[in-house]
Amino acid sequence: MAPQREDTLSNRPELLAPAGSAAALHAAVTAGADAVYLGLDAFNARRNADNFTSESFAEACDYAHLRGVRVYVTLNTAILPSEINQALECARQAYRAGADAFIVQDIGLAAELARTLPQVRLHISTQMNTHNAAGIEAAAKLGARRVTLARELSLAEVAHLSAVAADHGLEVEAFAHGALCVCYSGQCFMSSLIGGRSANRGLCAQACRLPYELHNAAQRKDLPSPGEHLLSPQDLCAVDLLPQLLDAGVASLKIEGRMKSADYVFAVTTAYRAVLDRIAVSQAGPGQGDLVAEHASDEERRSLEEAFSRGFTTAYLEGQRGNDIMSYGRPNNRGVFVGRVAYARDGIAALAAEEELHEGDVLEFWTNKGHFAHTLGVVALDRDGFVRTSPERPVGKGDRVFRVRNAAAGFADDALAPRVQVVGSVTLRIGLPLRVEFRLADEQRPAGEGVLAGRSLGGAVGIVEGSLVEAARTKAVTADDVRVHIDRLGQTPFVLSSLDIQLDDGVGIGFSQLHRARAEALENLERELLASYRDRTLPRVRARERVAPVRERGCSITAWATNPACARAAKRAGADAIYVPALNYKRGEAVIAGQRSGTAEQAGYPKQCITALPAVDHDPVPDTREERLDFDPWRYVKPGKPVFADSLGSLVRATEMGALAEVGPHVPLVNRIALETASALGAQRVWLSPELTLGQISDLAQDAPVALGLTVIGAQELMVCEHCLLMSQGPCDEQCDVCPRRKSPHYLKDRKGFEFPVVTDALGRGHLYNGVTLDVAHAMPDLIGAGLSAFMVDTTLMNVEETSAAVARTVRARDVALRDGNAVAKIPGATTGHLFRGVS
Repeated sequence: MAPQREDTLSNRPELLAPAGSAAALHAAVTAGADAVYLGLDAFNARRNADNFTSESFAEACDYAHLRGVRVYVTLNTAILPSEINQALECARQAYRAGADAFIVQDIGLAAELARTLPQVRLHISTQMNTHNAAGIEAAAKLGARRVTLARELSLAEVAHLSAVAADHGLEVEAFAHGALCVCYSGQCFMSSLIGGRSANRGLCAQACRLPYELHNAAQRKDLPSPGEHLLSPQDLCAVDLLPQLLDAGVASLKIEGRMKSADYVFAVTTAYRAVLDRIAVSQAGPGQGDLVAEHASDEERRSLEEAFSRGFTTAYLEGQRGNDIMSYGRPNNRGVFVGRVAYARDGIAALAAEEELHEGDVLEFWTNKGHFAHTLGVVALDRDGFVRTSPERPVGKGDRVFRVRNAAAGFADDALAPRVQVVGSVTLRIGLPLRVEFRLADEQRPAGEGVLAGRSLGGAVGIVEGSLVEAARTKAVTADDVRVHIDRLGQTPFVLSSLDIQLDDGVGIGFSQLHRARAEALENLERELLASYRDRTLPRVRARERVAPVRERGCSITAWATNPACARAAKRAGADAIYVPALNYKRGEAVIAGQRSGTAEQAGYPKQCITALPAVDHDPVPDTREERLDFDPWRYVKPGKPVFADSLGSLVRATEMGALAEVGPHVPLVNRIALETASALGAQRVWLSPELTLGQISDLAQDAPVALGLTVIGAQELMVCEHCLLMSQGPCDEQCDVCPRRKSPHYLKDRKGFEFPVVTDALGRGHLYNGVTLDVAHAMPDLIGAGLSAFMVDTTLMNVEETSAAVARTVRARDVALRDGNAVAKIPGATTGHLFRGVS
């Protein structure tokens, strides 16, 4: 019998910790994690972590399962056409090695895992952008057992979605601690389009942590802000909201941090384990069933701050979305304040420390010329009790000192810890076989003693019977002799809790026999504990039925328009269809060149425009902006009419309503199985991801099961954020629908002088765009030849004249390509995105 918790997720929440390395895995388990999530060499969103190989992964599974801890494998990236078979085989081998669940972003991989490996749990990654009930329903259709919710949800929304998930037989997982992305997960193309490293491929370059200036284009100067890191949020810390999260129905509390150290994993997991255990004790007392408001102690909070902190926030969980959740001043670990420089001379700095310092502590000095890190050597005090050290750069009296690593709180890695507590028995009866037996202890000791904490792991037993016991020829063995030689478990993962010895008088036995029997009994115990994992076999799988290819006739030119004037200009220039965002249909919400403008609404939109549903639309739960502004994009969706769905949930819901759904590029469908899955869910057309190359598009379009389209001209959206990027310039009343700032064009300027336009929509969500316009109209012959049948011009940041010119250029490019295979000239200064250069 494999070790399992007696408790279930229905009555005990899971604490899920990151394991970006073997040491971090050991730290997580030692600190009390119920489950860990980790990545293999490829297909995971933290490819720069010290990920596991197939060999080290099997060892990791044995280590975790022996201690009753579940192992989840992250396969949470977009899977390219050439990789899908490799990704599936990776999952199959991980299952054989002991994986308990797969955390997946790609809908094709998710559907195929549910079909071919139904024995293992499918968890939907936060990368899939699940933030509403439609997303939960979509996850259920994929065969998921759990959904990791978007981090941009309030507690009320979490409770709402937990209830929806329960109705579909799913659990929800929510982040409780760690780094916050300013962009919705799975929706960020910034690292990819400006640096060639895709966040959807596990290589985010963290461009959001770099310095930027916010400018009003009309003023041509940077606007005042509290700092220069305008895209850098603080870190999430929900340790004091655990009762509310559990009351909301969260089954698993997730700690972010696969790129962080074992010290961090140990400190954070320890703190959350302690608070969760206090909540469990509180529930077991008077008023059982009521969650008591347990909070972290000062010591626990300090350990969290020292582990890593950009400043802590509960952010969206408590309805915050403004400047208070941002770390404008610095994008990295700020640690804890420990004192100031008392004096500095001759290269020596004396620190008036308010905390005990230790050799190996990493300190950060903040001077008037910047800040730098310094590792403290042997702690030496002067006669006034100040700590003397020799920093690498000049410091001055009064400079602040922070500790960003506490050496005394570091995690000491031990690959055998925590030890699993066992109860042993030895029978030495003359004339009967020697018998040694080990079974797991019913209760494990509290944490902090180097053994497993508070876990019941099952009833497995390891037994060995040896040769017949004989009477002593010389000296008889004593019970103490037996105890000493049986209790030598030092190089095993076990520790002896108690030992029952049944010993006849006058027994004689060689101690080597006891050693062999002890070792073999423990091996048998370990083998039985892990049997269900080690004995796994791969199921025979029937071949997947290929969906018939779709051959769409024609080659249409479409335009994305956010105001009636540009929509009409696009129509006059030859666009076959106009897509209008649902947010811009309402009178007063037209946006021209990224600005609110009433002048663009003198006439209505052309007839038969196609509604474009947003990538983010929260359910109208009380206190959401959708509820306050009575925004319901679904009022525009009609049976039998086309609709543009930019999330998986929108695709499923639109299809259920009888609409003809097209899938937008914010759902990365980048392999054939993903296209087949989308088609099965009702997709009529798929607008391809901007991260695909021409060669990959050709691979996808060959016998594609659904019509394909691509944006060929326009501003490329880099981010969609719950936080409004215009807030950094000063106080905001959050009356987003009438905000005067939205009437002026804004942009972020980076250190190299590049400008990234900023648009805030009526719901206050920020949208960041690439400052260099995409134009691949000159590649029209190749795109048509690849099999694409629709091409879009995105006019979001264009005025009427620019819209007319862009649509006319695209129409001409199509006509020339179809007539004689020629191409229009390439536009200087435009970008071709990833069409010819790909991503890492």
